[in-house]
Amino acid sequence: MNPPGRSTALLALLLSVLLLAGCSSQEQNATTSGENVLHLFNWNNYIAPATVKRFEQSCNCRLSQDYYADNEEMLAKLAAGASGYDLIVPTGNAMDTLIRQGVLKQLDKSLLPNLKNINPAYLNSAFDPGNKYSVPYAYTLTLLGFNQEKVKELGLPTDTWAIIFEPKYLEKIKGRVTVLDSQRELMAAALKYLGYSVNDADEQHWQQARDLILRAKPYWAAFSNTSYVKELAVGNLWVAHGYSNDMFQAALDARKTGRKFGIGYSTPKEGAVLALDSIVLHQSGTRPDLAHQFINFMLAGKNSAELTNLTGAGNPNMDAIQFIQPEIADNKAIFPDRELLARLEMLQDFDRKQRRLLSRLWTEIKLRNL
Repeated sequence: MNPPGRSTALLALLLSVLLLAGCSSQEQNATTSGENVLHLFNWNNYIAPATVKRFEQSCNCRLSQDYYADNEEMLAKLAAGASGYDLIVPTGNAMDTLIRQGVLKQLDKSLLPNLKNINPAYLNSAFDPGNKYSVPYAYTLTLLGFNQEKVKELGLPTDTWAIIFEPKYLEKIKGRVTVLDSQRELMAAALKYLGYSVNDADEQHWQQARDLILRAKPYWAAFSNTSYVKELAVGNLWVAHGYSNDMFQAALDARKTGRKFGIGYSTPKEGAVLALDSIVLHQSGTRPDLAHQFINFMLAGKNSAELTNLTGAGNPNMDAIQFIQPEIADNKAIFPDRELLARLEMLQDFDRKQRRLLSRLWTEIKLRNL
């Protein structure tokens, strides 16, 4: 007979080996079954493929992405029950909604040492004072894109919203100009041109903006959120109201295809919208560890810069500048200087009554035949 102590020790050792084998098997199964996955709900084409690959290698995990075209679609999908997302990349006014709904997790900033790389000008925003929930990711400006040769030939100004609102200019480009199919963005441009804030909620000012839009509407080719990129690049459009990263893409496409014209873009002197996209943790996510790892990874200058070099998105990361292509970093329509930054505003969420009124005005704008 073996001494009782040795039998007990051998039994304990055997059990330990079996448990370790079981744990190893469970970890392997977790990896192969996809449990070591970070789920990101993101805008389309809003992270460079090389960045994704490098992150996956660094964390020995997989980044799974679902996509949305605008904040309204993202909010609607979440409201309809979409869940399981560790991270989302909403714009400021959608942040208002998500925080109010109580569906976000607070950040653990001790896990984000690279947060020091963010320009303070993009921190402590009205939608998230103290950045309890959000880390700035990238931004776009809503501005004017134009066919440089045509606007010069026609003697049109490119530094004012007047080019899309005033008949004396629109007569020269009738059917060759589009505006965004967005009630907030188009109203913001009209309000800015009239001298008001993009977040002005005075009903009389909204009616003035509506009248300005209706006066200009007969000259516009379309309300467009996407097609204007291609149409500018091939020369079918001469002026478009749109986003800075889209204008960057249109200019790039025109050069690549050897067009005999260039696409320029500028921020109107009256001011414009700056849309700051931020990374947030959704309460339905199950991997806050990987989520924080991803955020800190994206806050490294090289990783952040790859997004700007790919899409022309503005970048709030100070450490990224050294890795950004000079022709992008020197473009004020992508990286506004202090003087221009003072004329930019972020859209804020309206209350329910204001949203209903704006929707009624927008329906009138879209349906009224002139």
